[in-house]
Amino acid sequence: MPDTITAPLAAPVAPVAMPSDERFVQSARRVIEVESRALDALEARIDADFAAACRLLLGSAARVVVMGMGKSGHVGRKIAATFASTGTPAFFVHAGEASHGDLGMIADGDVVLALSNSGETEELLMVVPLIKRQGNALIAMTGRPQSSLARLADVHLDASVPEEACPLNLAPTASTTAALVLGDALAVALLEARGFTADDFARSHPAGALGRRLLLKIADVMHAGEEVPTVAADATLGDVIAEMSRGRLGMTAVVDAERRLLGIFTDGDLRRLLKNASVDLRTTPVASAMTRNPRTIGADQLAVEAARLMEEHKITALVVLDDAGRVHGALNVHDLLRARVV
Repeated sequence: MPDTITAPLAAPVAPVAMPSDERFVQSARRVIEVESRALDALEARIDADFAAACRLLLGSAARVVVMGMGKSGHVGRKIAATFASTGTPAFFVHAGEASHGDLGMIADGDVVLALSNSGETEELLMVVPLIKRQGNALIAMTGRPQSSLARLADVHLDASVPEEACPLNLAPTASTTAALVLGDALAVALLEARGFTADDFARSHPAGALGRRLLLKIADVMHAGEEVPTVAADATLGDVIAEMSRGRLGMTAVVDAERRLLGIFTDGDLRRLLKNASVDLRTTPVASAMTRNPRTIGADQLAVEAARLMEEHKITALVVLDDAGRVHGALNVHDLLRARVV
């Protein structure tokens, strides 16, 4: 008796002649042409049924539950994600799992969007009566207006295509593209109806580049309190160097007794002074060497505005002022880099 069990050898793969570059290009162009025609046909069918679906979704105070199987399920996941990121609360429920407990995820008032190209997906048809009995509205997106799912729906969206891009007319290609575009059309129509803004989008994407650009404010990244290097106008350049070293921002603000900004002294100013042999760092007051009326910013402005100012004026630090012109904080380009604003 053998000590190990070996799997049968796989059947040898017949060698395939490598097609020419032109054949690859022609194949790709044909796919794009077929799917473009499918979308042209879809556009012509955007009618009162589409508007009815939008009204149903917009009128619900609950969520959109997207359901599907197979490739329709993959498309459904993306549609649900697009809804959720554009102001329409939504999530995906796998049709096969729905009858094994996940149907409990659907609450009163939720609107169900079911995807099935054939409209005869067994797993969907099994749970639709339960969805209807619970009182949930049903929008069906199918490629067959006379299918069982289409007839059971409160609103049917026709996502049929003249043909698939697959040369066998079997693999879901043009049909999944049409369903995906139809889902995008729903999401964008609802986005516009809600008056959804770029700020709203950023709140759904706080970790993304757009979220940081639209949400992060100067107050979130600036140094405040004792971290802000400041000196009086009569401070010597030696005192200024010590304060700049302590603050490590490459600058110090020059302020009066009320912390109102008088000017700014930067490491660039220091380098220029060091070239002048007649300057005595121990006795020269900073007021004679500071930059008066420097660029400043407010704490409630966006951090991306600080980046714009720094780039536009070729500077690396900004003083943050309050409404009374007093020094409230400071930041430099490294703070913006750490916050991934630039």
